[in-house]
Amino acid sequence: MTLIKSISGIRGTMGGKPGDGLTPSDLVRFTSAYAAFLQELYPGEKLSVVVGRDARISGFMVNSLVTGTLMGMGVDVVDIGLTTTPTTEIAVVDEHASGGIILTASHNPKQWNALKLLNRHGEFLSASDGKRVLELADNHSIEYAEVSNLGQYRTDDTYLQKHIAKVLALPLVDPEAIKAANLRVVIDAVNSTGGIAIPALLKALNVQKVDLLYCDPTGLFPHNPEPLPEHLGDICNAVVKNRADIGFVVDPDVDRLAIINEIGEPFGEEYTLVAVADYILQHHKGNTVSNLSSTGALRVVTERAGGSYFASAVGEVNVVEMMKEKHAVIGGEGNGGVIYPELHYGRDALVGIALFLTHLVKSGKKCSALRDQYPDFYISKNKIEFSPEMDIELILNAIVKKYSAQPITTIDGIKIHFGDEWVHLRRSNTEPIVRIYAESDMMTKADNLAKKIISDFKEIISAN
Repeated sequence: MTLIKSISGIRGTMGGKPGDGLTPSDLVRFTSAYAAFLQELYPGEKLSVVVGRDARISGFMVNSLVTGTLMGMGVDVVDIGLTTTPTTEIAVVDEHASGGIILTASHNPKQWNALKLLNRHGEFLSASDGKRVLELADNHSIEYAEVSNLGQYRTDDTYLQKHIAKVLALPLVDPEAIKAANLRVVIDAVNSTGGIAIPALLKALNVQKVDLLYCDPTGLFPHNPEPLPEHLGDICNAVVKNRADIGFVVDPDVDRLAIINEIGEPFGEEYTLVAVADYILQHHKGNTVSNLSSTGALRVVTERAGGSYFASAVGEVNVVEMMKEKHAVIGGEGNGGVIYPELHYGRDALVGIALFLTHLVKSGKKCSALRDQYPDFYISKNKIEFSPEMDIELILNAIVKKYSAQPITTIDGIKIHFGDEWVHLRRSNTEPIVRIYAESDMMTKADNLAKKIISDFKEIISAN
């Protein structure tokens, strides 16, 4: 069993003993702490929280406990049911709610679930706010409401259509151009809420020919739900078999978007944001932001368009914070997460699909040809495990010293720049592991760069 408490939320495997897994008592404890945090933040206000969930098996049970606990804390609940993470974020703002909770473990397998906590702007909690929630969960002094002050409960199933309407209203989304292109599209929604949201979006965008793959929201994931190339064989085959123009894959809560080209090959999760940013920058010159572990192709595309690129610490909340600071016109993460501030500050596969399709049809190119116009960068992802007694910080400092002649960024782990190549080293908060991300213009070069750093680690360990 696993329970991971972090500033961005609470996630874990279902069952087990309290504190070891995500049990009913853990759900009540952390939901209560979140409500108590809102009470501290907005003293004297009548609080309300929007709750949405993905389709995973444990969702109904988790939803019942979370909504009931919020009501027990005197907080009104707006339950928007089976929905997406970005839809929930939008609903928080439209409802003028005090906050929101998304019940999803994102790309994790079916045994996982999580509480993702939002502020009243529909954005993930800051580090300091998340830390306060964890403190409140540990102090055991929370008081529940008396019967006359219990929160009220209502449902609202209109927000997905409201979300889609907002996407279609964006000036850079062109449903008529998409209709004229007469596209055939395949969808893999991994049997979660994307199976509800994406067909509805494509219908609104005037896509007439849609082939559905795993779009029944049962929570029975037919393959690993993280939209990585090694998990996407079925949709790659379906695109070729059906002679489709493009395929779209989303994770269970629909904030990550992977694309399959017309010859059944992954477009590349890093390039979802690159392509959408290219389209935005053609119309709005400006800055872009992604995290330190995302591809350098976004920097190239941004600078070609006359803008400036900035890299944030890893984590959506950090990307959003820097996007606001740098007035970015587009941003996101290299895992297929597109953040378009003209709609809202959250990763959103729906707006990603709408903008990408408009870009594709207006380019007049096949999906594979569109990808060919972007610079090739490849990321090698590795990790090195240490024994518990090792001083990892000492070893990382030795790496910094070894490469002190190179430009180094230390806002989130250690990122060492070698011209257009880079290595990013991030220490795990929960395990004696350092994750190693290396990027170059060839996969073999990226792999070799990662291997060189791993060799450096081993030499340093041997010398100590």
